[in-house]
Amino acid sequence: DDELQTDGNRSGHFQNGELGLAPTNEDVIRIIAAQLAEIGDQFDKEIQGRVVNGLVQHFLNENLSTEEITLHMSRVVSELIRSIPSDMEQEKAMLVLAMVLTKKIVNTVPSLLHRVFNTTVNYMNQQFHNYIVEMVSA
Repeated sequence: DDELQTDGNRSGHFQNGELGLAPTNEDVIRIIAAQLAEIGDQFDKEIQGRVVNGLVQHFLNENLSTEEITLHMSRVVSELIRSIPSDMEQEKAMLVLAMVLTKKIVNTVPSLLHRVFNTTVNYMNQQFHNYIVEMVSA
């Protein structure tokens, strides 16, 4: 529910005239983020341009609904998870793949940032909500 600033810090909310931060264990979150970024760098090298270009075409197609694009993204992540050897939990690998694909799509066509970001957040909420909650609380 907190906003994430572009520098990766959580924004504060004013409560009774004072700035209040949501109670979280930010050190744990930073460690998890660093681990996911390292895994993402490894996966980044494995993802072929044609996969990214195919997703870009789906995002550019204004006739496709968010649900259709989310479904396509889910299929692509599932296909990639089978083709990229990984010894980690499948949920973690799929989560990282979704984030890496998002980065690659936005780097390819920056004007798609809003649509790609919203779709990825929707996909992650649908597929990995419980996993993310467990990872942060562990």
